[in-house]
Amino acid sequence: MTSAAVSVDATVAAVFREEAGRLAGALTRALGNFDVAEESVQDALLAALERWPREGIPQRPGAWLATVARNRAVDRLRRDARYRDKLARLERQPPSLRADDRLRLIFTCCHPALSRQAQLALTLRAVCGFTTAQVAHALVASEAAVAQRLARARRKIVAAAIPYRIPADDELDERLTQVLAVVYLLFNEGYLTSGGRQPARRDLAEEAAWLAAQLATLYPRQPEALGLLALMRLHLARADARFGPVGELVLLADQDRGRWDRPMIAEAVATLERAARLGRPGPYQLQAAIVACHAEAPTWAATDWPQILALYDLLLGLTPSPVVRLNRAVALQHVAGPQAALDEVEALAPTLDGYHLFHAIRGELLVELGRREQARAAELRALALTGNRAEQSLLRRRLTLLD
Repeated sequence: MTSAAVSVDATVAAVFREEAGRLAGALTRALGNFDVAEESVQDALLAALERWPREGIPQRPGAWLATVARNRAVDRLRRDARYRDKLARLERQPPSLRADDRLRLIFTCCHPALSRQAQLALTLRAVCGFTTAQVAHALVASEAAVAQRLARARRKIVAAAIPYRIPADDELDERLTQVLAVVYLLFNEGYLTSGGRQPARRDLAEEAAWLAAQLATLYPRQPEALGLLALMRLHLARADARFGPVGELVLLADQDRGRWDRPMIAEAVATLERAARLGRPGPYQLQAAIVACHAEAPTWAATDWPQILALYDLLLGLTPSPVVRLNRAVALQHVAGPQAALDEVEALAPTLDGYHLFHAIRGELLVELGRREQARAAELRALALTGNRAEQSLLRRRLTLLD
């Protein structure tokens, strides 16, 4: 194989890794059909592998793939009379991001016939346009496992003829919890990306908040929908202060609170209070209450850490996950000291060794205790585990202080 052919193959692979999830998600949203979307995107890749070595790599390879995938989808639908109405919609306009389309697709992906992990993986891939690697990062799973999960889920949707619609009220309880979880994962990926050139994607985070607002409007008596919306808005209210002039991550203690969006904070707190009046507390409401404690504190020193710790205790009672325990340890540090917090963190090593924030938090606590060599090893481990450039920059700055 010539070096030119290798270069073309590498370019196709690189472009496809970036574009495949987005293209498949856009076509799926337009058609409501997973198989046609995925097969059309795969056809586009094969066409690129066949034509680019002969014709050269196009100036905008991503747009080229999108056009070919869309045309292949049109061809497939022309051969299938069942999709004539969808064909007319696809030819009339490009795939849209309307709320009702997105919500219908999310609820389809979160059908109870699918396992919980399959629901999450499929929605992140088909609705949100995540790559398989990003889905794996979000779900703390291997890419191979996620790929198998996605394939099984798509087959299940086709075999079970799962409908493409928003559920009726009597079906809601078993579906809404998973939908909220998926929207929250989408927000997290936008708020601090798992990799790529940008440390954050404000557009992705705001899209998730928009979807949360649609759900809160659709289900105003569901307190967790309101709680999730409040949580996202509280985070977005300080988005402008999270990064420095050259994109470096600014920790909460060092942020300029004058740049926080106080009207958005007030609106989020009012939404959280509306959720609380419904009398059914849940994890998103408690997380929002924790973030509200930070948002309403005039300074870092004035933060009400005992209240935050109490909220984490309540959260642990509802969702006793290792990540919640890790975050609680940060609050514990400010109430009982770094050694008590480190004891809690060390107990999480068997389950969180592959999680970069576990090592970053452990490193910070070791620094507080004067154990610099151990802290350096922990920071290096955290650096190796994160693909976010802003986090990498922060960890490198911390490492220089340990030299």
